[in-house]
Amino acid sequence: MSAPDALLLISTHCPHCPAMLSSLADLVKQGVIGRLEAVNLEQRPEVGQALGVRSVPWLRLGKIELAGVHSKAELAGWAAKADSEAGMADWFHLLLKEGQLPRAQAMIEADAELLAAVLPIVGNVDASLNVRLGAGVLLENFAGTGTLRALLPRLGELSQHDDARVRADACHYLGLTGDAAAKPWLEARLTDDDADVREIAAESLESVSSAS
Repeated sequence: MSAPDALLLISTHCPHCPAMLSSLADLVKQGVIGRLEAVNLEQRPEVGQALGVRSVPWLRLGKIELAGVHSKAELAGWAAKADSEAGMADWFHLLLKEGQLPRAQAMIEADAELLAAVLPIVGNVDASLNVRLGAGVLLENFAGTGTLRALLPRLGELSQHDDARVRADACHYLGLTGDAAAKPWLEARLTDDDADVREIAAESLESVSSAS
């Protein structure tokens, strides 16, 4: 994977911007970042307006957008995984944790292929309830679409997860695909050890059967 490009928005009177600019410049020298563009919003306010940015420092690293101050080590970490599915999953997790569901929605609506990066959150047993619910909203927005159906094999794998909550959620999303190909995965969960999983699998199987 090639090094991502970076766009940094700063202002003359921002006390934290010089450190960010210096860290990113070092990462360019090291080849961790491919190109760095820095824009002073006091001179180019239209750039901030176009991006909806109200405070600095603000950074776009590949597709990932980060507000506020970040250490050089943090920036290097994000750069290393920027635009990979794992990196996007971590970023979506961060957005959902911070209550920024609309922002995540807008990103996925603009690029539906990013929906796949929500699946690692579904399989993350340590994710908070709010984060899991947010991931559910993102997936439910694509109910019955080819985008969600393309994720069916991976949802099938999640329906076999060790954690019952993950299996239950996966069964729910399998039902939302509206695809008969989900039936074998759902039928396998009708005898699950967990009552909630069995119930959701049965409901999803019924919805898939009626849709096909």
